[in-house]
Amino acid sequence: MSTALRIQKLNKHFANGKHALRDINLTVQRGEMVALIGASGSGKSTLLRHVAGLVVADSASDSLIEVDGRCVQQGGRIHRDIRQVRSQVGFVFQQFNLVDRLPVLMNVLVGLLHRTPRWRGWLRMFKPHERALALEALARVGIADCHAQRASTLSGGQQQRAAIARTLVQGAKVVLADEPIASLDPESSRKVMDILARINREDGSTVIVSLHQVDVAIKYCPRVVALHQGRVVYDGPSAALTPDLLRELYGVQADEILVGASPLAAAPAAQPANGWMPPLAQVA
Repeated sequence: MSTALRIQKLNKHFANGKHALRDINLTVQRGEMVALIGASGSGKSTLLRHVAGLVVADSASDSLIEVDGRCVQQGGRIHRDIRQVRSQVGFVFQQFNLVDRLPVLMNVLVGLLHRTPRWRGWLRMFKPHERALALEALARVGIADCHAQRASTLSGGQQQRAAIARTLVQGAKVVLADEPIASLDPESSRKVMDILARINREDGSTVIVSLHQVDVAIKYCPRVVALHQGRVVYDGPSAALTPDLLRELYGVQADEILVGASPLAAAPAAQPANGWMPPLAQVA
């Protein structure tokens, strides 16, 4: 199994003096589904933004971030080929990052802009096979019938599924999801997490998802990386994350992530005993 993500000696100080990330060393193999957990301010979002090349590490440092063997940034400098690297990295934001006034289909087609001539993208001139690809992605996440609606008319859960469809069209090998269910109700959260898990299984995509709820992380992700005050304090099997261990790692902050068994976490996993999974189109 080859490496999808490699982070070495990553440190980040903000202008206000906060040391947001402290000597992060992390390796994720292709095809893994990994949860980043931690209380608010632990560094989860900051770490994902570094991986995507949206934030640069401390200057004059020994830091290195590589995705699929290609450099994102090194020594506090974004690599000159960052646009090509980003084309393989899909980012699912907490607030969806859709253009409200545009149709859902057009929002999904944005995932093709990295390999579309700028003039065609600017004029929204997408070819029939590209539109078909976007419709297929919307079908896989269960909202193909919404393709002509303005994005602003969708529910929060539908908007997040449209954002995931955008990464499918992009053909991202690595999907970074930053608190994708933080603002969703339990049923919408379940659908979004089911889709991310199925993309991981069916497409072999590497999925790294930051979560505030440890019970959801344990249900969906075999591996958990726990951050506390910018440091990795645990990296291992999610099944080993007992309440006692979490209290040992987080102290009084453990209660923030030790939520009770929510409807999402308590629901049985949608996977029969023989391991077969239904296609994404069946996610309603």
